[in-house]
Amino acid sequence: MARILTGITSNNIPHLGNILGAVIPAIELSKDPKNESFLFIADLHALISSKNPASIIENTKAVAATWLAFGFDTKKNMFYRQSRVAEVTELTWYLNCFTPYPMLANAHSFKDKSDRLSDVNSGLFTYPVLMAADIILYDANKVPVGKDQIQHLEMTRDIATAFNNKIAPLFVIPEAMIDERVMIVPGTDGQKMSKSYGNFINIFLPEKDLKKVVMGILTDSTPLEAPKNPDTCNAFKLYQLLASKEQTETMRQNYLKGGYGYGHAKTALFELILDKYSEPRKIFTELMSHPTKLEEELSIGEAKAKKMALEKLAAVRKALGYA
Repeated sequence: MARILTGITSNNIPHLGNILGAVIPAIELSKDPKNESFLFIADLHALISSKNPASIIENTKAVAATWLAFGFDTKKNMFYRQSRVAEVTELTWYLNCFTPYPMLANAHSFKDKSDRLSDVNSGLFTYPVLMAADIILYDANKVPVGKDQIQHLEMTRDIATAFNNKIAPLFVIPEAMIDERVMIVPGTDGQKMSKSYGNFINIFLPEKDLKKVVMGILTDSTPLEAPKNPDTCNAFKLYQLLASKEQTETMRQNYLKGGYGYGHAKTALFELILDKYSEPRKIFTELMSHPTKLEEELSIGEAKAKKMALEKLAAVRKALGYA
């Protein structure tokens, strides 16, 4: 059986790009009887960039509600908040002592900001070590990663190997799961959908607000009556990610023959989002309004995760001479 571990940072409400690119694929993996999935909400990682406790709490709830709304099975799999299993921070310290400075200085997460060192806190610098602890604390052997995270997983492998070789062979060496088909979801301006670009679609917004976002998708000034190129249109690109082949082909032909405006396409996309995600929107709203269910699901997973973490940490302490 593969033990798959995925962490989702609670620094924003998951948007359409997150849902299509990460949430749905991970849930599909978790449904395979040969897999055991560990899904945690990385609220400790969130503190690297956010210093607003209320925001972290609210976003943590939203991340949890999103995964439950899309059908993550918490009975078969593990579901927990990173911060509620504090043993991960103790393990991070031990691993820090096996991690060479040049490795961290070469990490993309640090190098991307190394020209603005005043913006870099030590949490950002040691982020790959906390990520390593998140993974090897639970003996995960498969970790789904995007291409931008491959380097950090290689660091996890190196750190765990160093400990195994110098102290004791306690850690499973994880492997990356890289899906070359990972969906790149365009934002409302045509760039990759991202919270940092402000071009994201939050499918859980009230209808009026969601429609305003969808109708604000950037398009060109081709007149309504003129034929249009669907392959260069942001609205069409988003529509085809959600629609059936038949729906997509119908809209394509509408574009090509003319007499079909971008407003028509955006309205069709808005209606498709409401239809396709009607049930997740309903569940999400209910959970956010009455978070007792969220707390219950997370607490059950956290008790299981803590038991496993304590067992692994006891072995680590003993090997290091602290027990």
